[in-house]
Amino acid sequence: MATGIKDKVAILGMGCSKFGERWESGAEELMVEAYLEALEDAGVETSQIQAAWFSTAFDEVNVGKGGTPLSVALRLPNIPVTHVENFCASGSEAFRGAVYAVAAGACDIALALGVEKLKDTGYGGLPAREQGTLNPLWNANGSAPGNFAQLASAYRAKHKVSRDDLKRAIAHVSVKSHANGAKNPKAHLQKPITEEMCLKAPMIAEPLGLFDCCGVSDGAACAIVTTPEIAKNLGKTDLITVKALQLALSNGLESQHNSWDGSYFHTARIAARRAYEEACIRNPRAEISMMEVHDCFSITELVTMEDLHISREGEGWKDVLDGFYDAGGRVPCQIDGGLKCFGHPIGASGLRMLYEMYLQLLGRAGPRQLASPRIGLTHNLGGSPAMNVCSVAIIGAQGA
Repeated sequence: MATGIKDKVAILGMGCSKFGERWESGAEELMVEAYLEALEDAGVETSQIQAAWFSTAFDEVNVGKGGTPLSVALRLPNIPVTHVENFCASGSEAFRGAVYAVAAGACDIALALGVEKLKDTGYGGLPAREQGTLNPLWNANGSAPGNFAQLASAYRAKHKVSRDDLKRAIAHVSVKSHANGAKNPKAHLQKPITEEMCLKAPMIAEPLGLFDCCGVSDGAACAIVTTPEIAKNLGKTDLITVKALQLALSNGLESQHNSWDGSYFHTARIAARRAYEEACIRNPRAEISMMEVHDCFSITELVTMEDLHISREGEGWKDVLDGFYDAGGRVPCQIDGGLKCFGHPIGASGLRMLYEMYLQLLGRAGPRQLASPRIGLTHNLGGSPAMNVCSVAIIGAQGA
């Protein structure tokens, strides 16, 4: 029987670029920006890295399909580099590859790096240079805000939540994220907003207004991992270890025969259950200290609270309005601003989430630092049309 990876891998160092509209920098510059911070934090040399995983989602225009761009940009020492893509969970997929390689004993020190130049690829930015033959036909009548607006409608109908209550709850999610992002110098959006501003903002897709949608950002994030024993030999004393790392991809059954009502994310519930089992967590509402979840839209964060079994089904909106997930609440969520305000360069987002959890666990998060967190959880959704990919990672102090 599989025993999992709990405490078998330590995060040696992490780095993250400034997120935003980085017109002045190419993908290579963003990679180097994140990597140099991670390398300094890890206290190792490039020559000591033995394998790497490189993630992007849409950025083939800038970096191509292979792993060579990472090798060249970082001057890696002729090591294996694997280029991975798994929709919005691409950064988590790169981290999974590096962590599993170390846990398996295939290498001692491994690198995971994700980057995306969304503003240059046609995704909310400049027109794409190469769309491909089928791209204009695929999901032609859908849009990201429209799809997630349907999530809001399904959730409200299933749980009989009034329109006003749900709009107030998702507005609270957005106000919270902007307040947190305002304390983060690397965030794309750094201005607080009020509930009134959110509720009166231009409507994008009912009930999602302008402030309920995340930004389209450029950025990169990076992690260097090793075994706890090697980390200690390198002088690391406060070890942050991986407690669980689970990925669930739908086979489509929940979307067939009218068995899925569209009010939750099927794979999120599966990945969360597996991650808690691997991390030996029995009561996530009490044991999880903080979270970074896939808040591409404010409604997504609210629903995710239930998929992760933190809030009871149908009551996530109540916990949101009660401040349970605020910076001063029981389980702070998106303390760095989240996708909503830190930004969502797709290939980097999973690693960016881990970066914040890592900083918080080491007490290095500056003005947004929480009081003595012990366990951090990250959650990515991806895929279309039903967000059928989900990754859940849990990290914490060794022995926690």
